Amino acid sequence: MKAVILAAGLGSRLKKLTKDTPKALVKVNGTTMLESLILRLKKQGFDEFLINIHHHGLKIIDYLTINNNFGVNITISDERNKLLDTGGAILKAKDFIIGNDPVLIHNVDIISDLQFDLLREYHNSKNSIATLCVRERETNRGLLFNNNMLLTGWVNKSKNQFKWVKSEQSSFHNYAYSGIYMINPDFISEITFRGQFSIIDAWLDIAGRKDISGYVDDSLVWHDLGTIDKINTVEQNQKLL
Repeated sequence: MKAVILAAGLGSRLKKLTKDTPKALVKVNGTTMLESLILRLKKQGFDEFLINIHHHGLKIIDYLTINNNFGVNITISDERNKLLDTGGAILKAKDFIIGNDPVLIHNVDIISDLQFDLLREYHNSKNSIATLCVRERETNRGLLFNNNMLLTGWVNKSKNQFKWVKSEQSSFHNYAYSGIYMINPDFISEITFRGQFSIIDAWLDIAGRKDISGYVDDSLVWHDLGTIDKINTVEQNQKLL
């Protein structure tokens, strides 16, 4: 099974921790985010990975080489010359994504105990081109779904700003994106944007033509490791891992 790990972010919210280190190599409880994620996915059957790099990208390449790629096949998508954002990164990975089976996309700074086989079963049952993992948690920016859990819009509550797939909706469910989603290989051919762009804009555009579903993840463990405070919280409560 294939997984794309998005690891090219600058990690600016981590401040001093990422001055000389890529976010993916920041340690949480003594283990880098990247190693933790690869091993967790490997344990659940993933054996082919694509990892995008930008900030201190050579350090990620060297780290993987020293660790023999943790026993899996890894392709590097090099964005050191230009950071492509969450959407451009997926478009650049098209040769890796092409195939017959769904591909998992996972942010490197997310840790969870999500069972990926259940996500894949749900994705296949919905016959959607993409399935977005969401959670019921507080957030200013949310993904909006109709009663059939199909993507219908996006909201920034702090600015009262909405973006709709087709037309404004009066009834919807608001969920927080969890940093994990699954796509069919033909998702790539539906992307109309080029260069650097947000995957959210691509989702909203594609959802006007193809079904994009939401999968409500209620697993006990889910953490965004994007700030020092959040890392400290996890480290002080090791049972959360």
